[in-house]
Amino acid sequence: MKSIAAFSQFVGRTFAFWTVLFAGLGFAFPDIFVLLKGLIVPLLGLIMFGMGLTISAQDFAEVAKRPVQVAIGVVSQFVIMPLIAVALTMIVPMAPEVAAGVILVGCCPGGTSSNVMTYLAKGDLALSVACTSVTTLLAPVVTPFLVWTFASTHLPVDGMAMFVSILKMVILPLVLGIIAQKFLPKLVKAAIPALPLVSVTGIVLIVAAVVAASKGAIVQSGVMIFGVVVVHNLLGYLIGYLAGRLTGLSLARRKAIAIEVGMQNSGLGAALATAYFSPLAAVPSAMFSVWHNISGALVANIMARFTETPAVSEAMTDANGR
Repeated sequence: MKSIAAFSQFVGRTFAFWTVLFAGLGFAFPDIFVLLKGLIVPLLGLIMFGMGLTISAQDFAEVAKRPVQVAIGVVSQFVIMPLIAVALTMIVPMAPEVAAGVILVGCCPGGTSSNVMTYLAKGDLALSVACTSVTTLLAPVVTPFLVWTFASTHLPVDGMAMFVSILKMVILPLVLGIIAQKFLPKLVKAAIPALPLVSVTGIVLIVAAVVAASKGAIVQSGVMIFGVVVVHNLLGYLIGYLAGRLTGLSLARRKAIAIEVGMQNSGLGAALATAYFSPLAAVPSAMFSVWHNISGALVANIMARFTETPAVSEAMTDANGR
């Protein structure tokens, strides 16, 4: 069991490498990996079930203890990334399917990778986890509404069907994970060390399947899509950080908000795009998944070098209660 846990931790630490590797394999051997297209939804459900196994009552208590900070993170998540996505689709000429895909990934909740990156950045991990949990729970309502609002000019959007799908793909497995944690604590405790391996496997297979199904489109416009994804992600970090600064948050909390905003649940984006738009629309989510794990590690490494003196942090907390 120790060897499995050690291997799982290694895979978790090298997440970016495996994502890039399997994206390359999906591109090189599309006939093999396209067969996994039908497993995208079950794989996402498995990832969300694993998230449910790790959510604790303390995470929700964190929301009650500091609602203003969590609200800043949640509002930033669901305002900044969708608006950046819309702006990019207006500036950069792209096919309607690609535009819808860019907007869709921008409207997704935060991803669990943001919690790992916040920890590495020496940011406020509790705040990051609370924001991820809240945005995930709000996703069935907020994500379809935002996609319908911003993407319906590019492609038809069935908001109600998307709402039901997110309930099935995200909320149901999440709740089942929480229930398992409650009634099968010993089994869950034994399984938790292997969760990074399960999550990484799920994400890389989703990425490989999407890349395989869209190889032709990637050959034609992959550089443009990748450029849009990179700009979207980097602006998310920057504007998320500025949002934390403008609202008077401490440095550790600004780091958490920046990373939370910049990193999306791109697996959900890929699943929804495949189900409701087209494989091409799922490409931005797949590329986002590859890129944000690379950029997240780099940004976390840079942020970790910056620290705030305790006196300054306490003064900011006393001044605004945040």
